[in-house]
Amino acid sequence: MKDSIFISGLFLFLSVFCTAQDSLKTVVAEPGDGILSLLRKHGVNPYDVYDEFVTLNNHDLRDSVHLIAGKVYVIPHVKLDTVAIVDSLQQQAKEIKKLESVAYDIFGDKHKNVISKSERLKGNIYYLVSGHGGPDPGAMGVYAGKAIAEDEYAYDITLRLAKELMAHGAKVYIIIQDENDGIRDDFVLEIDHDEVAYPDKTIPLNQVARLKQRVEIVNNLYKSNKGKYQRLIVTHVDSRSEGQNIDVFFYHHEHSKNGKKLAESIHKTFEAKYKKYQPNRSYAGTFEDRTSLYLVKKTHPAMTFIEIGNIRNAKDQVRIVDPDNRQALAKWISEGVLLDFEEK
Repeated sequence: MKDSIFISGLFLFLSVFCTAQDSLKTVVAEPGDGILSLLRKHGVNPYDVYDEFVTLNNHDLRDSVHLIAGKVYVIPHVKLDTVAIVDSLQQQAKEIKKLESVAYDIFGDKHKNVISKSERLKGNIYYLVSGHGGPDPGAMGVYAGKAIAEDEYAYDITLRLAKELMAHGAKVYIIIQDENDGIRDDFVLEIDHDEVAYPDKTIPLNQVARLKQRVEIVNNLYKSNKGKYQRLIVTHVDSRSEGQNIDVFFYHHEHSKNGKKLAESIHKTFEAKYKKYQPNRSYAGTFEDRTSLYLVKKTHPAMTFIEIGNIRNAKDQVRIVDPDNRQALAKWISEGVLLDFEEK
C-alpha cells in the first residue's frame, strides 16, 4: 500500500443543496430491514445515499445504525413529481445537505468517502491493529457451511472504527492493511492471505516474529509522534469452545493509568448500550489488566486490547458476521474513545 502512509483526520464541511425537483420519499421499516436492504428495496443505491440517509434519519435510528420496525424513514434525493410529505419533512427537504467528503481507497469503493462529524479528536493519534493477518488467519469458525476467519472480521471492524475516528478529526494509522479488502457488507467474508503490515511489510508466519514486527512499527511511530496525544487499540476475535458465549471484553497494561482509563471508558460505553438496547440481558464483558499479552506488554502508547466474541459460538457469530452489528461495534468503540478523551 504505497499510497497509504497514514490516514489523516479530516476537516470537512457541509454545504446546503436543494433543487426544485428534489423530493423526499418516506417509507416504513419492516421487521428484518436494515439500512442497506431498505434502500435497495426501494430502488436506491445504498452507497450513493447512505450517509445522507443517516443524517436525515438519525433521530429514528437505534444507535445510528439499526432501523426500528414500524418507524417512518426518509429516503433522500428521490426524483419524484409529487410525494406526500408532512410539513416537517418538507422543511427537511429544503435543508438537504450535500455531504462533502474525501475518498480513501483503503475503505473500498463503496465506503471510501469519509464525512466529518466533528473535530472532537483533532490532533489525536490512534494506532489500530487488527489481529493476525497475512499467513495467519487466526481463529476459525463455520457459518452457513463456509469457513470464516478471525483476521477478516477483526480487520473489517478496525476499518469501520478508523473511519469513525477520522470523522471526528483524528489521525489514524491502520497497522494491518489489505488493499483488496475495504469495508465489506457481507456476512461471509472471503479468506485471503495478502494483508501487509504498515506501510507495506510482509507479515511473518512465525508468531513471535509477527508480534515483534507490530510492536516495532507502533513504537517507532509513537517515537516519531512524541509529545502528541497517542493511543493504541488492538482488535481480536476470540476462539473458545462452541458452547461458550462471551461478551466483548477489554485488556490493558497493569501499570498504565491511561490504558486502564481507555479500556474502562469503552467498557462503560458497552454497558450503557446493552442496558439501553438489551434491558433484559445483563452485560458480562469485563476490562482488566493482562500484561502477559505480548502487545499489551511491549507497546509504548496507552492501549486497550479488545476481544469481540467467540467466532465458534452461534450467538457470538451473529454479532460478528452481521455487517450492521460490526458497524455498531465500531461506533460503540469510537464513542468509548471519545468518552476517554473528553472525560477528565
